[in-house]
Amino acid sequence: MARNTRKKRTQPVTLPLLPLRGLMVFPYMVLHFDVGRRKSVAALEHAMLDDQRVFLVAQRDMEVSDPDVGDLYHVGTIALVKQVLKLPGDNIRVLVEGKSRAILRAVTQEEPYFEGALDELLPAAVPASIETDALLRTAHSCFEEFCRMSGRISGETMQSVMEIEDPGQLADVIAANVLTKVEDRQQVLEEFDSLARLESVCAILVRETELAGVEKKVQARVRKQIEQNQKDYFLREQIKAIQTELGDKDATDVEDLRERLEKTPMGDEARDRATRELDRLSRMAPGSPEIGVSRTYVEWLLDLPWGKVTPDNLDLKRARRILAEDHYGLEEVKERVVEYLAVCRIKNNMKGPVLCFVGPPGVGKTSIARSIARALGRQFVQMSLGGVRDEAEIRGHRRTYIGAIPGRIISSIKQAGTMNPVFLFDEIDKMASDVRGDPASAMLEVLDSAQNNAFRDHYLEAPFDLSGVLFITTANTADTIPRPLLDRMEVIEVSGYTEEEKLQIAKRHLLPGQIAEHGLAPRSVRMSERVLRDLIRGYTREAGVRRLQRTIGKVVRKSAVEMIDEGLETVTVTPEKLEAFLGAPRYHYEHAGKKPEVGVVNGLAYTVVGGDTLQIETTTMPGTGALELTGSLGDVMKESARAARSYVRAHAKELGIEAEFYKTLDIHIHVPEGAVPKDGPSAGVTMTTALVSALTGIPVRQNVAMTGEITLRGRVLPIGGLKEKLLAAHRAGIDTVLIPKENVKDLEEVPENVREALRIVPVEEVGEVLLQALTEPPRPRPEKAGGETADPEPSAPTKPGKRNIGRPAPGRPPVLRARRRKD
Repeated sequence: MARNTRKKRTQPVTLPLLPLRGLMVFPYMVLHFDVGRRKSVAALEHAMLDDQRVFLVAQRDMEVSDPDVGDLYHVGTIALVKQVLKLPGDNIRVLVEGKSRAILRAVTQEEPYFEGALDELLPAAVPASIETDALLRTAHSCFEEFCRMSGRISGETMQSVMEIEDPGQLADVIAANVLTKVEDRQQVLEEFDSLARLESVCAILVRETELAGVEKKVQARVRKQIEQNQKDYFLREQIKAIQTELGDKDATDVEDLRERLEKTPMGDEARDRATRELDRLSRMAPGSPEIGVSRTYVEWLLDLPWGKVTPDNLDLKRARRILAEDHYGLEEVKERVVEYLAVCRIKNNMKGPVLCFVGPPGVGKTSIARSIARALGRQFVQMSLGGVRDEAEIRGHRRTYIGAIPGRIISSIKQAGTMNPVFLFDEIDKMASDVRGDPASAMLEVLDSAQNNAFRDHYLEAPFDLSGVLFITTANTADTIPRPLLDRMEVIEVSGYTEEEKLQIAKRHLLPGQIAEHGLAPRSVRMSERVLRDLIRGYTREAGVRRLQRTIGKVVRKSAVEMIDEGLETVTVTPEKLEAFLGAPRYHYEHAGKKPEVGVVNGLAYTVVGGDTLQIETTTMPGTGALELTGSLGDVMKESARAARSYVRAHAKELGIEAEFYKTLDIHIHVPEGAVPKDGPSAGVTMTTALVSALTGIPVRQNVAMTGEITLRGRVLPIGGLKEKLLAAHRAGIDTVLIPKENVKDLEEVPENVREALRIVPVEEVGEVLLQALTEPPRPRPEKAGGETADPEPSAPTKPGKRNIGRPAPGRPPVLRARRRKD
């Protein structure tokens, strides 16, 4: 029972606070630990600049990486930082000495590090008494008994503890050396009275001594059982040896392995290694633990498909038919596969190329790899690289480690059973690196056709020819793939699908596939093209077709329920039934008919999942000229907003804007979906247009979208991802898109039906953008007598949504129309 009869002497202090995970420091305790968290490093640096004192307090939950005040205990230790050593990786190793207990009253600062207001408990002398002497003797006796029973405490530590005569120090030293649970340590730390603390430690010592005794008995029983098992194993091996001598049974299968080795057409180096390992295996004593390791290594060498090659089916018509059956679209990918087959047929020997399909999720990158294997008649193996951090996943573990196995490359080749399978590395852009190595560097040897003819796995330690493997990789973006690795691959862009392509994919593949997957009869669920188009427009918004597949599956399940309830054999999904199955449409793409709005502009963005529309809203209010930017914008996007404001300030007179607006008006630019981070320079023209509209009061046409980077001189610079952005505009119902003039060359990659559906206007200057986007052109402010600027006369309103498609408006750049290609 805790005693708190003595009055605690305290003094208030304010010190940097350092949370500890799974660690606790007591007074009189000297230890070192590593610090890696940002706030903890900042707290240590501040302490070293001050009086080198820091407050150490334990976390309640070790799993919390960024704790707040509620995650910390309220009693800790004030420690003196004795030494600081910087380690690789921005970590710090610190040596501290515990000085005194302290109570955390409040956290006075959280950034850039925690700082706490503390009550430091000053040590108080314990008066000598018979009770104190008895308690000290009991503690020494309990500690000595625990040391004898557990055997975990060294003799030097035991001797030093037995010499301590101060009750509080004795309790702290014993707790630091004996207790392992954070709760027990915190209980002792929170006991401020020295005698009560020593009593608590004595009680815990008695409990731990009893547990140590029980553990000792259990260990003795386990040891006895192991000895019996070893004896039985030795006797069984003797019986086996006697049977071998009598000719009843072979002792090992070394001869069988030798016969397999003679029949396996492996390389000379691999054969030499296998022969040496078999000789070593034959000389091992029966019962040696190395027998299993050695036999496993030889079996791995023999199980690999040395010399086994699947003949390629080089029929180009068959390959075209299979690729067309499995996928709609993806013409560039299909054309590349046919080219590979044609060259193989002429040359009769060609090293496998490395194809890298880059595109948003759900566009069929993985499934096209399966179709390629089917078209070639090869085996197909797949390895997902998402989250792979260990180089041993690629190259394997060396045999010096217990439980070593080959890497996943060799394991997959063994699984395929041939030396020339189609090998898919999925999500190659998701690889990472840590202290266990860099898997991307290990992939360089695998994918380099000049090196992979002698690939060495760390486990096999023998060359294996990978030059016949057709490697295919997939990625959502090529930006995160290391440049040396990307240089070894042939990148093929797989863009998002148009609405027409999605319609054909749903009709030919997704709907029949979902009907078969749910166990229904073919054509038992019928959906017309109109219903499929409504489903695509109203319930999906994606670059691929993965969500479309799930949505069709939901319709098929609803139809199955209706079949059972009403006893039907077929269900025809009508537009009304589609809405009853899926609810009201979630997306509305027809933005072109919306009324023009002031300060609201449609932008275009490119993400790893494809293109998307991005509305930018701007409003003004009386103020002091502050610029507020919201919507999780990155640094580059914020700089674009400042450049847009600077351009408007420099051209305020020509735009008909009050010259002193930057002093009297606050401007707020917001990009909706604030939880989604956004960055990039391509929103420059969009922000400029929104800012001019908000300051002039001229509405912006909502059937117009734009993209482009802006300069302070008003030039419109080129951007990336034009194809994906135009596809997004097409999906969203936009009919006019303003693009940088330097991006006209990229229009060849855009599908022809998208180019025909959109009115694409190339622009070079911001003035051209404003003429196209605003319902009326801004008018310069006329000058009054004396050099002042007068307010412009109001112009006649323009009907919203009115378009000039046949010919460009006066002063506007020409509209780029798609030319129909001839076969």
